[in-house]
Amino acid sequence: MSVMRHDTPVIDYEAIVIGASAGAIASLTQLLPPLAPDYPLPILVTVHVPPDYPNSIPALLQSKCRVTVKEAEDKEPIHPGTVYFAPPDYHLLVEKDRSLSLSNEEPVSFARPSIDVLFESAADVYGKTLLALVLSGANHDGAQGSCSVIDAGGTVLVQEPDSAAARLMPESTLAACPEAIAMSLPAINKVLAGRGPGES
Repeated sequence: MSVMRHDTPVIDYEAIVIGASAGAIASLTQLLPPLAPDYPLPILVTVHVPPDYPNSIPALLQSKCRVTVKEAEDKEPIHPGTVYFAPPDYHLLVEKDRSLSLSNEEPVSFARPSIDVLFESAADVYGKTLLALVLSGANHDGAQGSCSVIDAGGTVLVQEPDSAAARLMPESTLAACPEAIAMSLPAINKVLAGRGPGES
């Protein structure tokens, strides 16, 4: 069973993965801009976006963030202090050598990019040092991947459904993974900053 390590600095993790869909921009705008430019971890993000349009989310968030925000590239090494977004119509995966890969294999949970694909590949590589966040969304993508993170010893935090613009994704994850922990976005902010929810 995974236990949230409220007394453990975020630096004890090696990576963060985030999944979101409907309502993603509102949630990410609360979580990413507070991060310092020397943030010690990489953050890998899959958001459901239309396959035939450029993804405007990285540029939008880069204008608000001090960390680097970019669209992931195939075979790109993973660096700390960088937020990597899955490109439209490509799954984003983590390779054993801590690089990124892109795949145009079939959609998973009706989605490409798929949150499940990112979470499962990251869990295989990072194990107990992976922190996964499931945010607002209108389908069940991410639930199975979150179970993979838990099974590998990692930690899963879920945006409280009542605070999400679309509650199905966080609710589906909580139903599939009882070990996942529902938290408000301000509480998740504190975890990302290396503080427990009760600390200032």
